[in-house]
Amino acid sequence: MRQKTPQKTLHEIRGFSPAIRLLLVNQFGVSTGFYLLIPYLATHLGENLGMSAAVVGIVLGVRNLSQQGLFLIGGSAADRLGARGVIIAGCAVRTVGFALFALGDGLAVLLAASVLSGLAGALFNPAVRACLAQEAGERKAEAFALFNVFATTGALVGPLLGSVLLLVDFRASALTAAAIFALLTVAQALMLPARAVPPSSGTVLADWREVVGNRAFLAFSLAMVGMFTLENQLYLLLPDGVRRATGWDGAAGLVFLVGTLANLALQLRLTRALKAYGRRAIGAGLTLMGLAFLPPMLVSGASPRVWHAVPVLVGVLLLYVGVMVAQPFVMELIPGFGRPELTGTYFGIFYMVSGVAAAVGNTVVGWTMDAGGRWDTAWLPWACCLGFGLASAGGVTWLRRLGALPVRPVPVEATA
Repeated sequence: MRQKTPQKTLHEIRGFSPAIRLLLVNQFGVSTGFYLLIPYLATHLGENLGMSAAVVGIVLGVRNLSQQGLFLIGGSAADRLGARGVIIAGCAVRTVGFALFALGDGLAVLLAASVLSGLAGALFNPAVRACLAQEAGERKAEAFALFNVFATTGALVGPLLGSVLLLVDFRASALTAAAIFALLTVAQALMLPARAVPPSSGTVLADWREVVGNRAFLAFSLAMVGMFTLENQLYLLLPDGVRRATGWDGAAGLVFLVGTLANLALQLRLTRALKAYGRRAIGAGLTLMGLAFLPPMLVSGASPRVWHAVPVLVGVLLLYVGVMVAQPFVMELIPGFGRPELTGTYFGIFYMVSGVAAAVGNTVVGWTMDAGGRWDTAWLPWACCLGFGLASAGGVTWLRRLGALPVRPVPVEATA
């Protein structure tokens, strides 16, 4: 009798070390706490505090800029000081940042909260991934597949919990989010094992020059702009598309429900099935992510009908499957571009370059959404996303054929 998917997932989790299991739970908590608060922050600032749209944009922009701009610092800190301490510090800083959102109404306090919450993400995001890559050894792809499952589940649970807490008020949501990060801080401090950090012979600037001088790595990071841009459409274009297709505001919640169920059912199966293909799977996943925007294009601009949700949700499913195919192997590949001692720095620069490039991509998609409304070309943003996906897939395939991507290590069992 075949094992059911949840049993297989639990079996896979038990096969990893306690440190990796803790990092997976940590990522669930991080995603839950983040999405419990951030999706409702703009409404709180505008409606509850009466701030103008420009000021709301500044507060949100400062948070995003703090995170994207400081990923490099977090990655280098993980390499120099050890990932454990940086993860703990990141969780602690976000505890303070989210608590300030609950306790402060003035602009100065809110800006400080935004900076701290962004800095926190810049610290623990590359550090967690570097730690996961180091602890997983040859099973990086499976570890990052599980990481994706826990993150996606938290991204569904967080908004649901936040919507319930908002029945009390926004401060209840913010304090709950802060409490989650406080618990994560204590858990990491008590349970995450410390690892010896090899002394570095060079300077931090020398490390940065080494990574930035890796042209293959930078080209790969830029090629990933499609993956990050299209993932972000789960919060921009796709919820807007399903609302317009059905005429029902609540339909946007179906986007995350479909994605979470698909992730729980398919992520580990896909990663195991595609493990032998490694780098080839990245291009295939990116292609699928681009093609995911074709079904919604069929009903773009049409009169709202309940059944018009089907093509949009098919697109959502294809997008999630594309992410599930590509992302674990992308994460597995990054440490292979350089020395193990610089794993955190590579992750930090990867997220900084890709994040900034994806922000530009999101701006382009937003412009096409506005232009599509003005020019009566509702298909335009969907076609734009199709182009992003295919361009990224082409870029990665080109790099692979040039031999610019790292070769995956042969498992020990295969050489015995």
